[in-house]
Amino acid sequence: MLYLQLMSMEININCDLGEKSKHHSNKYDPELLEIVNSANIACGYHAGDEETMNQVVKISKKNGVSIGAHPSFNDPENFGRERINLSENEIRKLIIDQYEILQKIATSHGEIVSHVKPHGALNNMACEDMELATILAKTIREINSDLIYLVPTGSKMQDAAKKLNMKYASEIFADRNYEDDGNLVSRKKSYALITDPEQAKKHVLKMVQTQSLNCHSGKQIPCEIDTVCIHGDNLSSLATAQSIKKNLIENNLELKTLNKMKKFI
Repeated sequence: MLYLQLMSMEININCDLGEKSKHHSNKYDPELLEIVNSANIACGYHAGDEETMNQVVKISKKNGVSIGAHPSFNDPENFGRERINLSENEIRKLIIDQYEILQKIATSHGEIVSHVKPHGALNNMACEDMELATILAKTIREINSDLIYLVPTGSKMQDAAKKLNMKYASEIFADRNYEDDGNLVSRKKSYALITDPEQAKKHVLKMVQTQSLNCHSGKQIPCEIDTVCIHGDNLSSLATAQSIKKNLIENNLELKTLNKMKKFI
């Protein structure tokens, strides 16, 4: 019975896109948008600009990919990866302004922003800090209660979304290793990234089918998994994305955009 339930599961593949900057190339965005189901689009604060937002929204619409805002600290110099302490009002304004920038562009293409996924240090801080996680969750709910909050599985962000009875999607990372406490291995460590597409596809399938995190030590942590994130900034991103998608389909998992998953309808 459990086997049948798993084999009829829905899953989503998401990717952070439109992140053109001195730190990052967006040259693979068009190809990635032929593979993924949902796009987290940089809103100009850590990367990207009006041109890249228009490009990603236009290609997403063509490929039936759902659109999400990827808000960050206003810190393009550090690609949004440096921690910054802000007041509640400053955090609220940060999220609302970036959502509105992208929503305006989406509207011009006849599309809507259907999810929000915080970026970089903002995301990392909220994973650990219930107060910040709650501020983010409340702000997203205030913007539109139909917005899906994309959160790392097992994080304070997920806890905050649950407490507020929000629509939330729990995320795992295809190309990152996990520590025994469920946190991502620091990028400063040599084994942080999974760059081999063959290894990544096995890593993802096992986590999705068992609904648990695979830690680098071999430990497994039970969790909720709705979506798989593939980073667009690795040399192997395209091959990894293609390999993971093919493997999930071959194992009878149904790929859906976030806003079309049964959980949110």
